[in-house]
Parts: sequence; structure tokens; C-alpha cells
Amino acid sequence: MENYLLFVLMCSLLILLPGPDTAIATKNTVTVGRIGGLKTALGTCCALLIHTSAAVLGLSALIVKSALLFSVFKYVGAVYLMYLGVKTLWSLRKKDTAASVEVHTKSRFKNASCFKQGFLTNLLNPKVAVFFLTFLPQFVESGSSSFIPFLLMGITYTVLTAVWFLLYVYLIHRISAFMKKPKTQRMIEGITGAILIGFGLRLALEKAHH
Repeated sequence: MENYLLFVLMCSLLILLPGPDTAIATKNTVTVGRIGGLKTALGTCCALLIHTSAAVLGLSALIVKSALLFSVFKYVGAVYLMYLGVKTLWSLRKKDTAASVEVHTKSRFKNASCFKQGFLTNLLNPKVAVFFLTFLPQFVESGSSSFIPFLLMGITYTVLTAVWFLLYVYLIHRISAFMKKPKTQRMIEGITGAILIGFGLRLALEKAHH
């Protein structure tokens, strides 16, 4: 592959851009705690490894080129994001009347679902598959096999994502004294819920790139 250091730099900049994965990690770190944020990040990274495998095996190309498959992934992903957004906003209403014991019980339940949320949010996003197929080939020498370069770049992107989320979750957790104030937490969850619904709507309107 060509310009590996440039690839690492570009990936680092792209990973810093906020998206659905960051929104989910923020919400779960604030509402559940550091473990919740780390489980969310682990789910995201596991999904990235699956995207990497799909790109290496050519499955991503099949999804991107097939209007039907792309649409299925797009709408399932959009519905899931909007579901998480609505669920987050709905939980605010429940929190206003819930007893503290009930809230702690729900936090334990949320902790168990953090990995799933991070995993499905990333896995069901067809834009990640599009990214892998449009960005990675730019760093592969023309005429050479793409198997090893795609594998190396996919793993590199996943590792960089993991490092970023470790730092990000740690930072959010460090300022949790402020973040966990009831008023601040409600505000963050409200904003996150609205953002997730927005990401879902934008994904639903996304057109396939052929």
C-alpha cells in the first residue's frame, strides 16, 4: 500500500468528526458511566472489524452496487437510529417521575445494552461500507492485490477508533461531576436524542453511490 502515514493522519481527522457512534458513546458514558461508554466503543470497534472483513471479501462492494441491499441497510439503520433517539427522549419523561431505585435498575439494564447499541449503530450504517470502498482504494497501488492492504487499513482504522474512544470516554467520565447533574444529564440526553433522530432521517435520505 502507498502513503500509510498519510492514511493514518486522514483517518485520525475523520474519526474526530462527530457522528452517530460519538453520540451513542456520549449518552451511555453520561447515563451509565465509564463502563457503559467503553462497552459502546467495543461494540463500535467489533462492527468496524466486520466492515473490514466485508470489504476484504468484496461484500461491501455488493451492498454498495445493489440498490436493493443498500436501501435495506439504509432504512434498517435509519429506523434503528431514530428508535434510539425516540427511546432517549422518552426516557427523559420517565425519569421525571421515576424513583431513584428504579433509575439504578434501569442503569444496570442500559449497561447490558451499551455494547449492542454501539455495535448495531455502526454495523447498520451503509455509509461506513461506502467509506471503506471509496477511501481505502486510494492508498492501494494500482494493479496490486487489495486483500492485505484492505485488511491492514481496516485494522488500523479500528485501532485508531478504539484509541480515540478510550480517550473520549475517559474525558467525559472525568467531568462527570458536572455531566451527571440531573439538569445537565437531561439536557445532554435531550440533545443526543434529537441528534440521533436527525442522523436517522439523514441516513434515510442518503442515496446509493454507484
